[in-house]
Amino acid sequence: MVPLVSTPFVIWFLLLAILLEIDSKEKKTKMRAWRCTSSSSALQLRLLLLGNSFSLSPPIFVSSLKYPFFSTSSTRFKKSKYVFHKIEDALDLFNHMLHTYPRPSIVEFTQVLGAIVRMKHYETAISLLRQMDLVGIRHDVYTLSILVNCFCRLRCSDFGFSLLGKMLKLGIQPDTTTFNTLVNGFCFEGKIAEAVILFDEIVRNGYQPDLITYNTMINGLCKVGYTSGATKLLRNMEQSGCVPDIVTYNTIIDCLCKDKLVPEALNLLSEMRGKGIPQDVVTYNSFIHAMCSSGRWNEVMRLLTEMVANNCKPNIVSYSILVDAFCKEGRVSEACDTIKVMIQQDVDPNTITYTALMGGYCLQGKMEEARRVLNLMITKGCVPNIYSYSIMINGYCKFQKIDEAMELFHEMSRNGLVPNTVTYNTLINGMCHLGRLSAARELFKEMSTRGLVPDMMTYSILLHGLCTHGHVDEAMELFHVMQSNGIEADIVHYSIIIDGLCQVGQLNVARKLFCALPVKGLHPNVYTCNIMIKGLCKEGLLNEAYDLFRKMEVNGCLQDSCSYNTMIKGFFQNNDVSRAVQILHEMVDRGFSADSSTATMVVDLLCKNGGDQSILELLFRNSEDDQNVNMK
Repeated sequence: MVPLVSTPFVIWFLLLAILLEIDSKEKKTKMRAWRCTSSSSALQLRLLLLGNSFSLSPPIFVSSLKYPFFSTSSTRFKKSKYVFHKIEDALDLFNHMLHTYPRPSIVEFTQVLGAIVRMKHYETAISLLRQMDLVGIRHDVYTLSILVNCFCRLRCSDFGFSLLGKMLKLGIQPDTTTFNTLVNGFCFEGKIAEAVILFDEIVRNGYQPDLITYNTMINGLCKVGYTSGATKLLRNMEQSGCVPDIVTYNTIIDCLCKDKLVPEALNLLSEMRGKGIPQDVVTYNSFIHAMCSSGRWNEVMRLLTEMVANNCKPNIVSYSILVDAFCKEGRVSEACDTIKVMIQQDVDPNTITYTALMGGYCLQGKMEEARRVLNLMITKGCVPNIYSYSIMINGYCKFQKIDEAMELFHEMSRNGLVPNTVTYNTLINGMCHLGRLSAARELFKEMSTRGLVPDMMTYSILLHGLCTHGHVDEAMELFHVMQSNGIEADIVHYSIIIDGLCQVGQLNVARKLFCALPVKGLHPNVYTCNIMIKGLCKEGLLNEAYDLFRKMEVNGCLQDSCSYNTMIKGFFQNNDVSRAVQILHEMVDRGFSADSSTATMVVDLLCKNGGDQSILELLFRNSEDDQNVNMK
């Protein structure tokens, strides 16, 4: 009997690499047309040829459209007579076929391999194809396409691409199925450069892309936010005589909606209708999500009414979008009503729906309600994912219930879920906020033991926690460790360190770091400048603080309310009342308000020393904090 993987998978890679080795001259002549590059410049070149400019936009809520890795357009795969419930049964049959004389046709082997691939035993299929090679069974385009598919499924599309060389060497012409598989494999791995170039070469070498090829490419471009490129490809598709379908239009419409390009999406919808292609629930979901995100609830109601009128029933995605939108706006009761309606319509909430509802309760601080939702989803058979637990942990941390957060953290691990960097960042932040730095340090170390690499946010959180509680020397050590680990500090990290140094009276060190920022290619933002102004004022260096305050605007960094309040308080604290009042007038004229501490300082000064009472009127002209000031 053939084992599941008769040799370790890595060894199979090496064996196949030897098998695929081609004479250098032959490789140069036959593979020149198919050589791909993964460089970003290559992608830009192809995109420029398509005449597009692109902007990235990550997917938000609506699930991405999926396309098969392996096209079943061939009759050989449509009518496969083999269906196995256990991989052992498939291996028994393959082993029998391999030792039968005369051997069954290559068609029989292909169908068995196809059934194994459908069971997702990709490594096993690669192993069996190698067995066929060793006994001299000649491959055809179908068996090699299966091999390409297996490599693409295993996120090894580059190796799958190299099989094109073997096909050419054997005199086998790759077909559209082979190319579709490779294009989808590259897109699945996010290698859009390779996918674009391969697509271009397919056309250049006389192959006609089919609907699956175009839809796969359009989906890949949309997934990385290249909406304009996807739209251009749609036009090229029509010019080549390939008719787009509902999937084509839905993919681009969804991407346009996520990019907040709703007018363009509506134009595409109108075009789709003009071609007699009716919108489906996926189309409606894209527009509903866009309208919910922009708070256009009247449009949401209109779309839902239109759906019902067109006999298009909302699905789980439709309802989950609504629940998520209601919760984000704090309308949890309406989210609950939505869930009641969906249950009445025989649409069961899923993990995404329950997680959105939990997030709504967490935003309102109703952690007991959120916990009840978590328990309910488990009893309903919905398995919480890492995002579900992270939302709950963040809610507990936000409301300083760190012990409950840790309990949930351990529960998550017991249930087989591995915490990710976001989970750890949330907990470390909660610990730092409560001053439990030892626990924060332990969590930071635990990340490494779990194989997680701290990111920029992790370091920002821990640096801020250490500086806030006076552990500036330790923060400086961590700052250097971060840089030695290959993470380049940004303006946020420097601002945290400069603030910490100012708080413990190390102004000279803070000043050196601040002045060195331009040399490091960083530009101080308003937050960094405010920190430095506050530090200078604290040390009585008012002229230097005032110079920095004035230079902010010259350097393209406009002062904000905090800048003015910091400068005013600095002058008052150093008994420079005239300049404080001057800046106060300027602040009010620019539409900024005095914060509560500035207002209190002014009122105390007037009460003690008397003075111009018109300053009070000036003080509260734009103030939003006057209710916080005791006028007595």
